[in-house]
Amino acid sequence: MTLAEIVKLLPGYNCGSCGFRRCSDFAKELENKGADTLEKCPFLSRDLFKNNLEELKSLLQDECAKHDEDQELIGIIDGLNADFMLAPLKKEVSCREEIHPFDGSVEIEVGDFLRYRPLACPVTHFAKVIDKVPGIYTIHLVGPLHRLGHEDFQFKDVGLAMILAFEGIVSKGTIPKVGQTVKFIPEYCMMQKVHSGMVVGVEGKKVRIEGIDLKVW
Repeated sequence: MTLAEIVKLLPGYNCGSCGFRRCSDFAKELENKGADTLEKCPFLSRDLFKNNLEELKSLLQDECAKHDEDQELIGIIDGLNADFMLAPLKKEVSCREEIHPFDGSVEIEVGDFLRYRPLACPVTHFAKVIDKVPGIYTIHLVGPLHRLGHEDFQFKDVGLAMILAFEGIVSKGTIPKVGQTVKFIPEYCMMQKVHSGMVVGVEGKKVRIEGIDLKVW
C-alpha cells in the first residue's frame, strides 16, 4: 500500500470536512492510524464512493495485518518469542479457557466463581464458569486479584487445575494453521508469559489451541 493509492481512492474535494486541509493530508492520517479513521470523511459514505470505501478498508486492513505479523512478540517473564497474541472473542471479557480441577470433590455449576492455580503457574486465578461437561469447565478469567474490598464476592476454591485449551482471537502476530504447534501470549496474562499448544481449529482470526503447556522448551 502506498500513499498515492490511498489518495487516488479519496473523493479529492479538499473540503476540509475531515479536519485536514487536503485529501493528501487525510491520506497520511489513514496511513498512520488505519481504517477506523475513514469515518472522518463524510463523502465516503455516499453511494458514489461506496466501492472506494470498501477498497480503502481492504487496503488499510491488509496493511494492519501485515504490520501485526511483522511485530516481534516477546514474553516479559521468560523473554521467549511468541507467534501471536491471543485476545478474547468478540464481546467477551477474556479468552475462553477449559480447565480440569484435580480436586473432583467440589461441586461446580455454570455461573460459579472459582479460585484455582493453573499447573506450572505461580499465580492464583479467579474465573467464572460459563459452560461445563463432566470434569471440564469452560471459564472466563476475572482476575488473579483476590478481590480485596469485595466482601460479597463468593467463590469456590478448587486448588490446582490443569489448563486444557484456549479459544480466542489472534490480535497480533501470525495466524496459525491447524496442526501447528505454537507459542502464544494471552493478552490478559499478568506475567505476559509465553504458553504453548497445538492448534486444532482456525476460523478467520479465531483459533482453538489444545495440549496447553506453560513450560516452553
